[in-house]
Amino acid sequence: MVSDCIFCKIAGKEIPSDLVYEDEQVVAFRDRSPQAPVHVLVIPKKHVGSLLELKAEDKELAGHILTEVVPAIARKLEVAEDGFRLVVNTGENGNQTVKHLHFHLLGGRMMQWPPG
Repeated sequence: MVSDCIFCKIAGKEIPSDLVYEDEQVVAFRDRSPQAPVHVLVIPKKHVGSLLELKAEDKELAGHILTEVVPAIARKLEVAEDGFRLVVNTGENGNQTVKHLHFHLLGGRMMQWPPG
């Protein structure tokens, strides 16, 4: 845990959130500035600064998020059948504003392309 990281504080329950999912490795909560009817942030409890900071030892964590957590949340929030978008902003040009790996799960409406 990084003491000045807002997402570490949310994962550690120091800052309240609208939690939609939690297990021993991951928390997911509703975004405070939603960009779609369903907008959830999925974060590892372990502090990882960005997608580029994942290490070989994080393979199981990344796999868990992508193969178990995201599908479970999409089903729970009823966007799995119609579809959703999963976004990972990385670095400054990727508009990563919080330096803690997080996945935006967006759904509940038709997504536009190009996205940004």
